[in-house]
Amino acid sequence: MERLIALIERGKPFFDAVARNKYLKAIRDGFISVMPIIIFSSLFLLIANIPIIFGYQWPQEVNDFLMKPYNYSMGIVGLLVAATTAKHFTDGLNREMPKTNQINSVSTMLASVVGFAILASGDIVQQLADGTSLTGLDTSYLGSKGLLTAFLTAFVVGGIYKVLIKNNVTLKMPEQVPPNIAQTFKDIIPFAATTIVFWLFDHLFHGVFGFCFAEGVIRAFQPLFSAADTYAGLAVIYGAIGLFWFVGVHGPSIVEPAIGAIAFYNVANNLTLVQAGQHASSVITPGTQYFVVTMGGTGATLMITLMIAFMARSQQLKAIGRASAVPVLFGVNEPILFGAPFVLNPVFFLPFVLAPVFNVWVFKVFVDVLGMNSFTYVLPWVTPAPLGIFLGCAMQPLSLLYVAVALGVDFVVYYPFFRVYDRQLLDQEDADEAALEAARGEAPAAEGATPAPAREEAAPAPAPSPAPTASPAPAAPAAAGASLDGKRVLVLCAGGGTSGLLANALAKAAEEHGVDLEAAAGAYGAHLDIMGDYDLVILAPQVASYLPDLEKDAARMGVATAACGGKEYIDLTRDGEKSLRFVADALKGGE
Repeated sequence: MERLIALIERGKPFFDAVARNKYLKAIRDGFISVMPIIIFSSLFLLIANIPIIFGYQWPQEVNDFLMKPYNYSMGIVGLLVAATTAKHFTDGLNREMPKTNQINSVSTMLASVVGFAILASGDIVQQLADGTSLTGLDTSYLGSKGLLTAFLTAFVVGGIYKVLIKNNVTLKMPEQVPPNIAQTFKDIIPFAATTIVFWLFDHLFHGVFGFCFAEGVIRAFQPLFSAADTYAGLAVIYGAIGLFWFVGVHGPSIVEPAIGAIAFYNVANNLTLVQAGQHASSVITPGTQYFVVTMGGTGATLMITLMIAFMARSQQLKAIGRASAVPVLFGVNEPILFGAPFVLNPVFFLPFVLAPVFNVWVFKVFVDVLGMNSFTYVLPWVTPAPLGIFLGCAMQPLSLLYVAVALGVDFVVYYPFFRVYDRQLLDQEDADEAALEAARGEAPAAEGATPAPAREEAAPAPAPSPAPTASPAPAAPAAAGASLDGKRVLVLCAGGGTSGLLANALAKAAEEHGVDLEAAAGAYGAHLDIMGDYDLVILAPQVASYLPDLEKDAARMGVATAACGGKEYIDLTRDGEKSLRFVADALKGGE
């Protein structure tokens, strides 16, 4: 086992490089940017469709009224993702461009929207009874069906812009022209080039195949969609997430961009099937990732966290479990990942990787064998997993049974490894206690006193503990107060959940020590537009591999940067004074 883990760990630099890949990052960050829209639109789906479960159908006019926000948000999500992916891809390209010759991300967003609309839509002609015709626009692929085309469009746009701008193939204006007007003319040639390329390509593709490019992409990838939804495909996809996380690489950053288009296509298709009275059988959906595979976070850690909190005999392990239980319930499991720890802990390697795979296999059995419909709605990832499964699967009674079975499976998978680790820590605690007792027994002998009185004198000393409450704040944070007053700190993680732990700890510690420090949390990828307003940006462990890219962005803005290791990050969230010192040191290092 140790040799296997060592082998996997040696691949960490490669995994980090993959996670930093500008194409995967653009896809992931593009998805993150539109998640509020996806979640918002799903709420209307719930309102419009859940009554059907109880045998009630909204009147058609009410249903149309409820579905309009969905149709004009999720219904054009491909169009929106084309823009957001282009924006983040442009940010990545600009790190490689001279500071004096950057690509305009607003222009690439607009070019991607136009290019995607050309590739993903078509004309509908309807002949009327009076002999006239009615022409409309086919929007079938502007939503989740067009996500793969949206990504391709964004990358082509970025590539064309980079070539033209880097080689100064632009309209140049005299120096007297204001910069904002000059930028408009600078973007004309790249914008025209991308639009013409998509226009001619679409004309050629339509002429050869008779349908739009977005439909062709779906047809080409349909076999891959089907292969991914098999037991073997699910094991590879979701086992990889746990495997990457185990060595400290944020697995979803690598895997989710690769399956994101499949997942959102499937959930929309599942809903269509259910509305048509058919079986929704596609397992790979956002809900599967958020609530089935990562029930409590990567590694399916909800059950093991509860086991640690209420069944552990080791006091250290029990304290970690109880402190982590609430965050883990909402899918934020870094406190237990790095506190127990699970990451790079040989004892938990097998259950950490296998529990998510077993969860999704059992879910597939419920879908394929028992006839339960898969996820038809997208809910926020911080929804507690049992509730997310119940609501995301349209409140089917079978979904509650699945939750119970999955938790039971996780218990069985983790239990033997939990007992081994608990025993290890308990033995260590007993050894430490014995050593402490021995030290207490030897101390009086060295002083020439009897053991009993020494223990009697020592016993009451820690009980009142008046000194800490009466003494002033520790010197280090107080001394750092002057340098931290007026400073703003931004903590970034993958989804904005883990970063909140440190941001809250910093805010609380600053208030306790009278330091005028402002701390905020955010998600990496959605930070470029706001990081210039902060003095320091801190990366949580799961995005620490992005530090080289962050440093390039920060250098242009004059912002200090720092990254944390796993255990260090958890220590900072639990020790306010230490977190303030960390910020002070990071700010000094950035000067």
